Amino acid sequence: MSLLSRDHLVTVLAPTRVTLLRAGRGGPAPCGAGDCEGGWSAAVDALQGLLREAGTRRGGLTVVLSSHFAHFRLVPWSDAIGSPAELETFTRIGFEDIYGPIAAGWALRISPEAAGRPRVAVAVEQALLERLQAVAQGAGLRLESVQPHLMAAYNRLQPRLARDNFVFAVAEPGRCSVLLARAGQWLSVRSSASADSERAVAALLERECELNGIGDPAAGPAPAVYVHAPGHAAGAWPTVEGIAPQALALGGGDTWQDMARAVAS
Repeated sequence: MSLLSRDHLVTVLAPTRVTLLRAGRGGPAPCGAGDCEGGWSAAVDALQGLLREAGTRRGGLTVVLSSHFAHFRLVPWSDAIGSPAELETFTRIGFEDIYGPIAAGWALRISPEAAGRPRVAVAVEQALLERLQAVAQGAGLRLESVQPHLMAAYNRLQPRLARDNFVFAVAEPGRCSVLLARAGQWLSVRSSASADSERAVAALLERECELNGIGDPAAGPAPAVYVHAPGHAAGAWPTVEGIAPQALALGGGDTWQDMARAVAS
C-alpha cells in the first residue's frame, strides 16, 4: 500500500457535536458527524463511533478542541524562574489558584516568548488526552496533535494580524475566547461563555477592552480588532471601543469545517 493512501483525519470536538473530516488539498471534507451531550467524555465516545463507521485503519488524526474543553491564563514573567520545570510549576500553581486542586492533573502547554515577556498557557485534562490516544490507537490511527481552537486559529491567522497591538477573538457556539496584545507582548487571554450572536461577542470584547485599558488614549494607539467566528456571515460587526472589527475566515462557511481548517490545509 502506498503512503499516499494514508488518511489524514481531522475531528472537531465540541460539547454538543463531534465532526469528523478527511483532510485534502481542497480543504477538509465531511466524513461523519454526530450530536453528543455530557462533556468531553461523551464527545470522545461519539468520535469513537464515527471512526468505527469511517472504517479507516491507516493514517493520522488531528483533534481540534472546542475552547469549552480548555483553560487559558496569562503567565507573567518572573526573574526567579530559571528552568522549564520551574516555569511549569509556576504556571500550574497559577491554574490551581483559579480552579483548585483539580488543575493539578491537567496537561500544560506554554507559549515560547522572549525573556521578560508574559506567556500564554493552556491546560487540558490529562484524562481527555489519554482517552483520545486510546481511541486513535483503537482505530489504527496515530494521534498527531490536539489543538485548542483558539490557538489553532491564531496560528493560522497570525500572518494577517497587526504585528504589535491587536484584539483577537475566536467565537464558537456558546463561547468566545480573546487574546489581547500590546506593544508586542501578551496583555490578556480569557475564554468566557457567550451567546452565539455578533452583538453578544461585541459586548464581551467591549468588556475585555475596558478591563485592560484598551481604547484609553493614554494607553497608546488604538489596536486593531479581529474576530474569527466560524459559521457567521462576514458582514459588519458592531464596533468595539469605536473600532470596527475585521472578520477573518478560513473558508468553508460551515462552522465545523471552518474550525477544522484551523489545522488542515
